[in-house]
Amino acid sequence: MVTRLSHLFLRTLRDDPSDAEVTSAKLLVRAGYIRRQAPGIFAWLPLGLRVRARIEGIIRQEMEAAGAQEVLLPALVPREPYEATNRWTEYGDGIFRLKDRKDADYLLAPTHEELFALLVKDLYSSYKDLPVTLFQIQDKYRDEARPRAGLLRGREFTMKDAYSFDVTDEGLDRSYQTMRDAYERIFTRLGLEYAIVKADAGAMGGSKSEEFLHPIAVGEDTYVRSAGGYAANVEAYVTAVPDALPIDGQAEPVLLPSADTPTIQTLVDHANQVAPRDGAPWTAADTLKNVVLALTQLDGTRELVVVGLPGDRDVDLKRAEVAFAPAEVEAAGDDDFRKHRGLVKGYIGPQVLGADSASGIRYVVDPRVVDGTAWLTGANERGIHVAGLVAGRDFVADGVVEISDVRAGDPAPDGSGPLEIARGMEIGHVFQLGRKYAEALGLKVQDENGKLATVTMGSYGIGVTRILAILAEAHNDEKGLAWPKHVAPFDVHVVATGRDTTAYDLAESIVAELEGDRYDVLYDDRPKVSPGVKLRDAELLGMPIVVVAGRGAADGIVELWNRVTGDRTEVPVAQLREAVSAI
Repeated sequence: MVTRLSHLFLRTLRDDPSDAEVTSAKLLVRAGYIRRQAPGIFAWLPLGLRVRARIEGIIRQEMEAAGAQEVLLPALVPREPYEATNRWTEYGDGIFRLKDRKDADYLLAPTHEELFALLVKDLYSSYKDLPVTLFQIQDKYRDEARPRAGLLRGREFTMKDAYSFDVTDEGLDRSYQTMRDAYERIFTRLGLEYAIVKADAGAMGGSKSEEFLHPIAVGEDTYVRSAGGYAANVEAYVTAVPDALPIDGQAEPVLLPSADTPTIQTLVDHANQVAPRDGAPWTAADTLKNVVLALTQLDGTRELVVVGLPGDRDVDLKRAEVAFAPAEVEAAGDDDFRKHRGLVKGYIGPQVLGADSASGIRYVVDPRVVDGTAWLTGANERGIHVAGLVAGRDFVADGVVEISDVRAGDPAPDGSGPLEIARGMEIGHVFQLGRKYAEALGLKVQDENGKLATVTMGSYGIGVTRILAILAEAHNDEKGLAWPKHVAPFDVHVVATGRDTTAYDLAESIVAELEGDRYDVLYDDRPKVSPGVKLRDAELLGMPIVVVAGRGAADGIVELWNRVTGDRTEVPVAQLREAVSAI
């Protein structure tokens, strides 16, 4: 097929759009692939749709090869299914809710577990109907607070989501592995580097959860990996817990006057000066920092919780959001401290904390705070700390929570070595949902014994439009986009330059020949556009192969560009077909 630029709905821009923060957003708008309509919302233009269609085609092929069948569910869905699973409330402000003229509640679907479960419930009733895996490629909607990264994080985006339905847990394991394998094939065909990491299931729920992350500097996810093969999103990382220590024989705690110690380091320096220890000096890791967090529950109630963690660690708010989900988490403010006078800011200690204490404030600790460990911490009195407060003897926590920051060099929980930190962007996610949604929605089938059995589900998502942006991030240079062949909107971009008809006649013959060889061709036949503009547009648009018919046309010579490598050579027209096929 040949598309002529003189008729293509396209305008390129010389300058980056002012509201674009990442390279992909700048280039996709400048090159006329997308146009911003509102924050996080984009119109798709012909070139953008062609790239998207190629990505979707690869996904469809692999999903169908894995036995999944395509359907299409509505993006506008009623409240009731989400109410049944409690996600109408759990999603909080993250979804778009609306009412129809009869005051009935709807939402723009952020995901479709409920509707797929109800679809299978409506049509299937026997174990003989299962297993089945269904998928769709559909737009999703989430009210992102900061949609500033173009297609990498939008309010409207396209996903491929698939759902498997099995009678047994063993069947779910097989379906899950089938989809996981299909994802590896998809990302390999798309040319995307990926890491498979353990992940938190979040609002999706379920047991097993893994993310496919593409390593990228602008990635919003931090993950950890070890040389021995461990990999996990930081939200799912589990601390290697030290062994408990004997309590018997440990010295009693000692009060330590400690005015003017506003930071952990000043406290450590003061303790080493006035209360030095035998054997080793006090360090930040020996202090017990008690951080007060405010949790706002879905019903609006506000609760304080104090988290004790080693003083050389900080709270990771993303890990805290996972640990305390679905509550919103923030640092306690001045009003919170005024309401709880027993919390002496800067000198909080665990002695007065706990759900059963007079304060009634829940106290949870980092996994490193095991029984028998002795700490330098607050004494709940201004200007006073206490040294040698022993966990399990002098204080007992209400629970353990994983919210401290994860650092390079921390041990992998499986013993596979120290961790390194990497940044990535989620391109796929696979979940074993289990029976959470089926139970809530009454999805049951008759088993082999004629008894009703609750179906078990898996959920599998790929961010289609995000992948397009990631490919644009990975394949560009200072001149513009440089698409790999398998996703480029056209195979070859032919450019005719010059004032006379010689170059245009030659270009027409080249286009006809390439079309006969079944290449998709973009032909810049614009008669009144300067050669400089045409060539800059060719660099910006980023087709993998560019053929320029210009000054050498009268001698049967064209210029051949490999846009990916940057190589440019002059080629006789008689050898062009062979040269193009070699790229």
